[in-house]
Amino acid sequence: MADLSGLTAVITGAAGGIGTAMAEAFARAGARLVLVDIAETAGLAERLGPVHRHAVIDLEDPAAIAAGVERIGRETGIDILVNNAGLGIVFPAEKTEIDAFDRTMRINLRAPWLMAAGALPFLKVSGRGRIVNISSQAGVIAIEEHAAYGASKAGLINLTKVMAIEWARYGITANAIAPTVVETPMALVGWSGEKGEKARGDIPVGRFARPSEIAAAALYLASAEAGIVNGAVLMADGGYSVR
Repeated sequence: MADLSGLTAVITGAAGGIGTAMAEAFARAGARLVLVDIAETAGLAERLGPVHRHAVIDLEDPAAIAAGVERIGRETGIDILVNNAGLGIVFPAEKTEIDAFDRTMRINLRAPWLMAAGALPFLKVSGRGRIVNISSQAGVIAIEEHAAYGASKAGLINLTKVMAIEWARYGITANAIAPTVVETPMALVGWSGEKGEKARGDIPVGRFARPSEIAAAALYLASAEAGIVNGAVLMADGGYSVR
């Protein structure tokens, strides 16, 4: 288990299934948490312990992101940023769903960029800053009806690589995780029945990912032991993308 004692970790999308699993894992590793979501995460922060905090930030609002990150950084410092929040609207490329496309880009791509840029001064002070961006296998391979989602997650992977080469000089690493479908309540609704069975059958290990597995991957990338890992994309897809 990684030791994150004395470090502050900011996790976006903390109210969701993956975010909650990450919060639990990082808290067990000794990190002080700031749980960021548009939904209320005060209860989760309280359950995990008195040192943890929560912040409501609208990730579609650049001004809210800038103000929120500045406030967090001044009050607690920032050693680790996990950009976990994401939007999963799917539709085929032939449908020009402009509003859905733009909203997907705002949350899945622009928000991680703005969160990281806002956190940069505090990550520099840390001297061992970590950025972990949650992408998707859809950002690495083409999946039908994932026009906007796949494009946003592919963009996030390249953004991660740019951060990795620009900010390594400050002792900061930036890496991405690209999961398959993760067994959260919301995902299991969208991947239920025959669709879900077929999807599982296409994955060599025969199942979807568990939130705890994605949390463990993020915990490793945030750890001191992963200091040489920079600009990497950790595939957590059960071998789907190597078929």
